[in-house]
Amino acid sequence: MTLVGGPTPSCANAWRSDVMSDDAALRDHIKKVVVQCLFLDVEPARIKDDENLMETYSVDSVNLFEIVVALEDDYGLSFEDEDFDVETFSTVASIAELVKRKQGGA
Repeated sequence: MTLVGGPTPSCANAWRSDVMSDDAALRDHIKKVVVQCLFLDVEPARIKDDENLMETYSVDSVNLFEIVVALEDDYGLSFEDEDFDVETFSTVASIAELVKRKQGGA
């Protein structure tokens, strides 16, 4: 995996047409958001649901902000301060659980 650029606000809504509510589609969408926001040179499908994003893809707080903005935009959500902790944003699966919870589905 190679970073090919820095995060940019243009990653918000980049995959809007893919926004769906079932679990697999949600995780796939989050993977696409991560790849787009971080300009990763990796296929979204290659990111494992339980892979630590911070360790594997060097996700930092600025990257997380970009991902959060994109997810808020795509799903019409608003994340609160209490939603932010390292565990919650460490994997695609944990981010998906948060999105589902915020949507009232978990």
